[in-house]
Amino acid sequence: MNTPIPLQQLPQKNIFRPGDVFVLFGELFGRGYANGLVNSARQAGMKIVGITVGRREANNALRPLNEEELATAEQNLGGKIINIPLMAGFDLDAPAGTPNPTEMLGSLTLKSWNEDKLDWDHIAKCQEVGVQRFKDSLAEVMKVLGGMIEPGHNVFFAHTMAGGIPKAKVFLAIANRVYKGRGDRFMSSQTLLDSDLGKLILKNFDEVSANTFEHLIEASAAIRSGMESSGGQVRYTAYGYHGTSILIGDEYVWQTYTNYTQGLAKMRLERIAQAAWSKNIKATVYNCPEIRTNSSDIFAGVELPLIPLLNALKQENGGDWAESQWQACRSLLTDEVTLEDILRKVLDFQTHSTMLPFRDFAAWPMPNSQPQADLTIGTSDEIQKAHKDSKVLITDLLSALVIEATGPLMFHETSDPAGPVLWLNHDIIARQLNTIHI
Repeated sequence: MNTPIPLQQLPQKNIFRPGDVFVLFGELFGRGYANGLVNSARQAGMKIVGITVGRREANNALRPLNEEELATAEQNLGGKIINIPLMAGFDLDAPAGTPNPTEMLGSLTLKSWNEDKLDWDHIAKCQEVGVQRFKDSLAEVMKVLGGMIEPGHNVFFAHTMAGGIPKAKVFLAIANRVYKGRGDRFMSSQTLLDSDLGKLILKNFDEVSANTFEHLIEASAAIRSGMESSGGQVRYTAYGYHGTSILIGDEYVWQTYTNYTQGLAKMRLERIAQAAWSKNIKATVYNCPEIRTNSSDIFAGVELPLIPLLNALKQENGGDWAESQWQACRSLLTDEVTLEDILRKVLDFQTHSTMLPFRDFAAWPMPNSQPQADLTIGTSDEIQKAHKDSKVLITDLLSALVIEATGPLMFHETSDPAGPVLWLNHDIIARQLNTIHI
């Protein structure tokens, strides 16, 4: 893919009706993109079905949700959860009586981690065990799900699985330096990826964030065939990230967060959608804008491209409602700082000579550099300190708006998707929000 393919028109079609089934393939958390899509499905009157990744016991044994956990999860979802654990990844899997990859990482130290070597033959066996466990459980989930869908109805599968960082103590310190380190604490992301630790993480990212989408499409083949033969339709979506076009000056320009280590897995996710599309399966990856979530907060500065959304709201004729969002953001800043100061700081960041080389779409995802990390993390820190309350930020408000917009955009576009990979840039986000609120 040589250039981003943006969604350019607000989608109007909706094939989903009461009685159709929306399947959330991943758990629903407090803040994240999936909430917007679930809300759209709920408004359409669809039957909502979820799955669980399960929970780990103290000995790492995987179990279903207990009664209390299941009741809470179903209340949050507003639907039925199939209580068969679908934990993705292989970091805690291994042939019986042998160490799993996370245990193997226990011997790594901060002094030697980038030189320590892993037993890749054994890791391959662990990966095989983990993948087979997931696929076996997925087959059971599909049997249960098949009995919950009436013939002739439409089914919307929404893949939300992402992540895959092993819970190794040594990685926590490394991550803080790669994603939050500047000055003497800076660490090159390429140093991480060139190490055996980094290579293991990339493999697990692929399994969690990408390969699970392929497993879902394959495992639901019988449901897809049954629904299509009885007059229904089946759709698949997944959440991608591959940079976003934001308003820089008077033009929407593609930019990205550096270094997004999961980027390689997200591109694999795109290829899986393209392969499905070539088989006449409507699977679409939506590359969404940067927002703040529980998982993205590890990446200091990932939130900076959110702030120019305020300019896009006005650019796309948001009128009084757009102005009200500006005022809401102004109220979060200290008296010494204006919202215009913040927007100017972000513009200076985006147009800085240090950042321009990172707009190379063909080279994405690029490794970080010390000047880039210093500028990104420093700008993020300065803007956070300009708020009255460090826990109530402009980017929290704007993240909620992006989630509100992506839900209906993805839901309606998926009725008749334009292709297997689409970008939701700030222009279409702003237009969707203005349509909702004006």
